[in-house]
Amino acid sequence: MIGEEAHYAGAHLSVVTHHVRTPSRKGGRRWTVVHRKAAVVVAPLTAEGNLVLIRQERVPIRATIWEVPAGQIDDEGKCEVADMEAVALSEMREETGYELAIGGGLVPLGDFFTSPGFTDEHSYFFLAQPVQPGAAGHAHQESEAILDCQAFTPRQLREMIAANEIRDANTLSMCAKLVAGGFLSLS
Repeated sequence: MIGEEAHYAGAHLSVVTHHVRTPSRKGGRRWTVVHRKAAVVVAPLTAEGNLVLIRQERVPIRATIWEVPAGQIDDEGKCEVADMEAVALSEMREETGYELAIGGGLVPLGDFFTSPGFTDEHSYFFLAQPVQPGAAGHAHQESEAILDCQAFTPRQLREMIAANEIRDANTLSMCAKLVAGGFLSLS
């Protein structure tokens, strides 16, 4: 790091131009980076093998989309697996109203960078299985823009992906992880 210039700092992100040396640029290069907190992405899978998705308003893209539940890890110090699992379960309950069924559990599925060309944001994947509707039902927070919650069969998911109805990186990446791990078959 040669230097940096901060442009913006808010509750959810900051924008900084870094001046760094890289193996290909000994003299350095400038790169503007959006720094965001890490997040969890959870795939609630029912005992029947259906994936629970939420339909949410997304202002930046001026659309509503079907997606898996996700949320930022508010306390950056909580990046131990047990802490991330607690955040994943909390996000699932808040956004879907579902909870783990008796004997259910969380399976960590790794992490990924959301868009490494401009941000350091990364998300941790978890599979929650089996899940069932919770006794409390949906309790959407005022700050959330969740319009609907529904469990989809693998066939419906495949059709939604093919029809471009599922378009966000979290959900598409999660589906790929679930298929690669043998947890879901879209064939």
